[in-house]
Amino acid sequence: MTVTELEARLKAAFPDGIFLVRDTTGAGDHFSARIVSARFEGLGPVDRHRLVYGVLGDAMRREIHALSLETLTPSENPS
Repeated sequence: MTVTELEARLKAAFPDGIFLVRDTTGAGDHFSARIVSARFEGLGPVDRHRLVYGVLGDAMRREIHALSLETLTPSENPS
């Protein structure tokens, strides 16, 4: 999987989102993603991550070996 493909999946699920996605090893299977979205309002960290994992579905079992997440609401975003 490429950063572009991963980001496209995330953008489809979080159309209001702001994203910073990185391939942390260059191998296309370890990523980090910072996602800022209003969809995270009222959710705790575990539920936010579950939401993202649900969006990625089978990719989390096949193409993506590791995904480090930072999930924020717009009011939590420092920038």
